[in-house]
Amino acid sequence: MIEIICGVKGKGKTKELLDKVNKSVTAASGSVVYLDKSQKHMYELNNKVRLINVMDYPISNCDEFLGFICGIVSQDNDLEEMYLDSFLTIASLTTEEEIVKAIEKLDIISEKYKVRFVLSISKDKADLPECAKAKVIIAL
Repeated sequence: MIEIICGVKGKGKTKELLDKVNKSVTAASGSVVYLDKSQKHMYELNNKVRLINVMDYPISNCDEFLGFICGIVSQDNDLEEMYLDSFLTIASLTTEEEIVKAIEKLDIISEKYKVRFVLSISKDKADLPECAKAKVIIAL
């Protein structure tokens, strides 16, 4: 399952994402991972959440990012949820085609390995590709 929190920059998507991850980790029986573009939110996350700064790794395109995600999923059989803040930035997505491809691949990974993905995307809901609009849970 993929859920999307969307809205233009500065609308509060990260705060919503942090609230959501901190609430869900208390009920989760498995692992929860939070991917971000910096360590900035380290102290706002519950200590049971694993924070990964994607910028620490040499990821420069969508395929490399998806491989990175698969690596995280493969090393943790108890992984339940992944929260991806600044999704377009950390996944190196620039075109609508890349966004569609990434979401389709994440859907496949989610179904096969039973991992829930929650993404924050800095776009207005109206500007999202059709495949993403149905997955929006919060539009700011």
